[in-house]
Amino acid sequence: MKKITSIIAMAISVGATDVVCAQSGQKGKQQNPYMLVYEGAITKNEKGKVNVHPVKYKLNGIEIAANVYTPANYDASKKYPAVAVAHPNGGIKEQTAGLYAQQLAEAGYITIAADAAYQGASGGEPRHTDKPASRMEDIHGMADFITRYPGVDASRLGVLGICGGGGYTLKAVQSDKRFRAVATLSMFNSGEVRRNGFQNSQVATIQERLLKASHARAAEAAGKKITYAGVASITDEEIAKIPTDLYREGYEYYYRTHAHPNSTFLYTTSSLLDLMTWDATSNMDLIEQPLLMIVGSKADTKYMTDEAFPKATKAKNKELFVIEGATHIQSYWKPQYVSQAVNKLTEFYQANL
Repeated sequence: MKKITSIIAMAISVGATDVVCAQSGQKGKQQNPYMLVYEGAITKNEKGKVNVHPVKYKLNGIEIAANVYTPANYDASKKYPAVAVAHPNGGIKEQTAGLYAQQLAEAGYITIAADAAYQGASGGEPRHTDKPASRMEDIHGMADFITRYPGVDASRLGVLGICGGGGYTLKAVQSDKRFRAVATLSMFNSGEVRRNGFQNSQVATIQERLLKASHARAAEAAGKKITYAGVASITDEEIAKIPTDLYREGYEYYYRTHAHPNSTFLYTTSSLLDLMTWDATSNMDLIEQPLLMIVGSKADTKYMTDEAFPKATKAKNKELFVIEGATHIQSYWKPQYVSQAVNKLTEFYQANL
């Protein structure tokens, strides 16, 4: 029971400095040739259908791995609107970011889903670094690449940020006006949660966790072992006892139903030095682009979208769209919720790009 309690605490905690090691339980190997793990994923590129194109590009000296999706009957001599998709914390381009990128391509957009630097198949050391400045730069980098892709109309660029990618998107678009329409899905404010704990459960330990992060930074500088926060693997029994939908369903998604070798819940403990002093919702009045924020009515992260939305006082055509019955993780993959989100996103981008 003590072990289970510690797993739950770490699942909710954001300041842990040791990796939890338990029985993995990951089942099966990736069969898709593009390593895509979502339902309905492309298995081969066929003429007249949506195609996926693995690409690589350099961003500040780091090689970024991304997938570009092109619409059915794509013609490079024509001009198409484009959408960049920023993946969740712990996620990669082959999971929900790819699902939404593919479905938006089916609606006629050229889309890009890139692995964040230091994560997934992208380069960068130390691995699993998760710093806001880097994650925002990833979003700028997707704009750099996709606006020069054959057939893209650079004046019609949108962005979709999912979970942590949504929080980083809100910050990136405050300055990057190449993005003409901004959308988030199940937005997760990484700074607020790493600082205060999920649902403000760790406010009393902020200084203690900052001290641990400082020690971790010092150890890295001295060439010692890098420490990580998060959960490396977890048993079915431990998952079942986690009280919050976000983490219980999240572990099921990332470690069971949509597991991928490049996806992990880990991040360097030293990243907390940057995360805990950052907030996705500061300077929201700099967002003047049209803004759509989508969230499930049952998402236990909904409070973050509810906090952010009113702060976007100058956003044009601002809308909060609630998917009835959806939790945070269910909006990643459940067809009845994904279809609602994609229909709303398509309507939004058509009106604003």
